[in-house]
Amino acid sequence: MKLIITGALARLLATTLLATTLLATTAAKAEDMVFTSWGGTTQEAQTKSWAEPFTAASGIKVMQDGPTDYGKLKAMVDSGSVNWDVVDVEMDFAIKAAKDGLLEPIDFTAVPKADLDPRFTTDHAVGSFYYSFVLAWNKGAVSGEPAGWADMFDLKKFPGKRTFYKWSAPGVIEIALLADGVPADKLYPLDLDRAFKKLDTIKSDIVWWGGGAESQQLIASGEATFGQLWNGRVFALEKDGADVGVSWNQNLTAADVLVVPKGAKNKDAAMKFLAAASSPAGQAKFAEASGYAPINTKAKAEMPADAVKALPDAHVDGQINLDMNYWAEHRDEIATRWYAWQAK
Repeated sequence: MKLIITGALARLLATTLLATTLLATTAAKAEDMVFTSWGGTTQEAQTKSWAEPFTAASGIKVMQDGPTDYGKLKAMVDSGSVNWDVVDVEMDFAIKAAKDGLLEPIDFTAVPKADLDPRFTTDHAVGSFYYSFVLAWNKGAVSGEPAGWADMFDLKKFPGKRTFYKWSAPGVIEIALLADGVPADKLYPLDLDRAFKKLDTIKSDIVWWGGGAESQQLIASGEATFGQLWNGRVFALEKDGADVGVSWNQNLTAADVLVVPKGAKNKDAAMKFLAAASSPAGQAKFAEASGYAPINTKAKAEMPADAVKALPDAHVDGQINLDMNYWAEHRDEIATRWYAWQAK
């Protein structure tokens, strides 16, 4: 029997087909996800080492956003409108954010845990990379060679602008205390009075940087003669041929971690991404591209020997581990004083 499709039936079939197509499209888009990080060379390396291979293997598109903004992350969670799925954050923030209920627990059935460095793995975070703050300088703008953090505070011997990380975070307070003669094993609890008194001696000569790309530009241009930089940012400058020097003396170590904000719309995709980013291959590719150390214990076996020698854990003599748990516990009180001091 010949089926006669009336106008009404045709419209119904078309509507049904459109609805089916839209549902399929929505389902596909639901697997897309947003990765947020710090921008610049670090996020470029994360995109090439993690996002692009992950998309090729899974078909899940990874859209990029940034830079990481803790206030924005909290506002998203509080409002119930979370647009980020995986975010690269500093570890002390992750510890505090987990306590405050801002993060999803990691699904370790989806994210293999056995080979992850336990120092940088928690119930709510998976290590992103392990880094050091180092002293870097523009060789063309500095006469002589700074030997350590104390030289950052010697305006007579080393005149010019200094650059520090502007946000309240582990690093600058410790640098000021070390420069003032506090032994590395006596840094905590932090003596804020002493640290701010030391920082006062160079405050008018400080140029603040808020992101890694900005820190690179300040040193490369000579606007700041030397300063506190993430080692990976110095590594990137050296790869680009910039005339920079670096001191690993008393390099300060910490880690970034990857987290999933509470209420993330694409949690399943986020967990799959975390598994890929923290895998031996993903960590090895990123470490080789960035100069930051991997947090998967099997990653170094997949890296060239010369790349391994450039990592922070090749510079353990005099290395100082920043206390992330102390910062997580005292983050708010330090921040209140830090921003008040900056504003004076």
